[in-house]
Amino acid sequence: MSGGNGQDAAPLGRAFLWLAALGLLAGLTFLFQAADRDRGRQLSGLDDSGRAMVVLERDRSGHYLAEGAVNGHAMMFLVDTGATDVAIPEQTARAIGLSFGPEVGVMTAAGPVTAWRTRLDRVQIGGLVLENVRALITRGPMREALLGMSFLRHFSLSQDGGQLIIGTGETG
Repeated sequence: MSGGNGQDAAPLGRAFLWLAALGLLAGLTFLFQAADRDRGRQLSGLDDSGRAMVVLERDRSGHYLAEGAVNGHAMMFLVDTGATDVAIPEQTARAIGLSFGPEVGVMTAAGPVTAWRTRLDRVQIGGLVLENVRALITRGPMREALLGMSFLRHFSLSQDGGQLIIGTGETG
């Protein structure tokens, strides 16, 4: 008698298992799409005059994040026009083999921190490339590198709505 009930329950159990799997898949898809929207987008190309440019979309927190590279090592930058120099977190600097120069104290938005002066052989954001860039290696809780003015001042910057355009055009 109970054999019949067990057989009837098996298809129902499989159906619930499939529904749970589909729900998990839908949830993960939503999370990955939300993370992509949070990060903003980055487009690289040429302007109408054939000059290199990068267009960054503002993320949900109002920041501009740029995918780039230092000395050929990929990293994410937070664009910071208030930062005098490019700033690389200590852990990242050690991982990519940067040389640590003289130690200095610097003031950040989060307060005073210890940093070391360094020079970056090459910084690249999309098609924008600069060599021999002044930078700091910072101690502390920074996750992203900061793309500061020691890089940005060599390019034109314009903000239009939710986009920041960095290009090789005329600098002000």
